[in-house]
Amino acid sequence: MDTSLEALLDRVRQRGSYADRQQAAGAVENVLVVLGAHLVGDDRTDLARLLPEGCGALLTDVEPAAGPLSAAEFVDAVAARTAEDTAGARRAVTSVLGTLADVTDDALLRRILTQLPPGHAGLFGRTEPA
Repeated sequence: MDTSLEALLDRVRQRGSYADRQQAAGAVENVLVVLGAHLVGDDRTDLARLLPEGCGALLTDVEPAAGPLSAAEFVDAVAARTAEDTAGARRAVTSVLGTLADVTDDALLRRILTQLPPGHAGLFGRTEPA
């Protein structure tokens, strides 16, 4: 799978039905920053290493969140970073996290989902781990 920035943005653009790469890039930036604040340790750095240059820092160069967010609160946190309503933020979240799920292996994705409260798997386009 092509791991270039252009390929990542094209996958997010297609999944989210964005008009262009610029809109997809905004979604990627906002979702990765919120996600990065809620992941810690090797899982965060392992995911960052899978991303194109410049995207990994969006995950790793953020302050940890004060506490965990439910899936709905995660979407709201992305909405707060943008001018999007909840539906637009959910589109950004599901298009970016679904794309991330496609580029990660199952073991890493399980570890990431274990760090997040129940309910986040659907945002990645997956079912909750058993």
